[in-house]
Amino acid sequence: MTRPKAQSPKPKARSREPEAQEGHEGWDEYAPFYDWENARTLGKRDVPFWRNLALLCGGRVLELGCGTGRISLPLGRAGVQLVGVDRSDPMLARARTRVRRARLTTQVGLIRGDIRFLPFEDGDGTESRRSPQGEGGFSMVFAPYGMLQSLLRERDLTATLTEVRRVLRPGGTFGIELVADLPAWQEYRQRVSLKGWRNKPGGSHVTLVETVRQDRERGLTIFDQEFSERRGGKKRVHRFALSFRTLSVPQMSRRLEKAGFEITALLGDYQGGPWDPRADVWVILARNPL
Repeated sequence: MTRPKAQSPKPKARSREPEAQEGHEGWDEYAPFYDWENARTLGKRDVPFWRNLALLCGGRVLELGCGTGRISLPLGRAGVQLVGVDRSDPMLARARTRVRRARLTTQVGLIRGDIRFLPFEDGDGTESRRSPQGEGGFSMVFAPYGMLQSLLRERDLTATLTEVRRVLRPGGTFGIELVADLPAWQEYRQRVSLKGWRNKPGGSHVTLVETVRQDRERGLTIFDQEFSERRGGKKRVHRFALSFRTLSVPQMSRRLEKAGFEITALLGDYQGGPWDPRADVWVILARNPL
């Protein structure tokens, strides 16, 4: 189709770089490799922190972005009554299998949902029309390792913080972990990041080749993932991208305060040490005022 001639000055040339994807994209494809990679990087270092905090808070706990149940199951085993919400069906399928095998179906509930529109009652006890889940809110809500940074638009983060405050009981705790030092993450191309066996014995050998891009204009860090999987003489390559907002602790803290939360702690490790920009761990704890 031929475009008609413009009757006004020519617009500026548009960037040829691809538009940033939605933050939820890529996670379905990541599901088969999520636990394999995390076992070799973060592991379970953060689990005792969230478990102890949940037990201290008491009451029901909501995990945003529960994924494959990496944190949900240990908390359930410790006696925490937990509800996990995630948008990815393939992630949740793995979590549900684990919950069933661990016989934790009465302790850990899993829901496919959008964290911008949480299907739960208000935490202050008022009736909510959108909740089939009942029980009047949560004593604690937490968003582990970079989960809120997958909300790439400011309006989506604002909507999520509003929803969290709505379902969190007065005096309840909101815990957030950001990917440490993401704003200064070094760019690189086609780097072999990890190698190893998956699902041994009789499993496949996996190689992760990764590219990291910083989109300064949009405030995004983009991880281009290429998982090569070899089984016998056959090879399959899985390619996808994961995008995160490059938010710092002060930036996220200001957004929490604007949403009505009170900041109670900025932590730089999982033992409760203070945060500073060079810390390996970036955790914010906030409170829903009484």
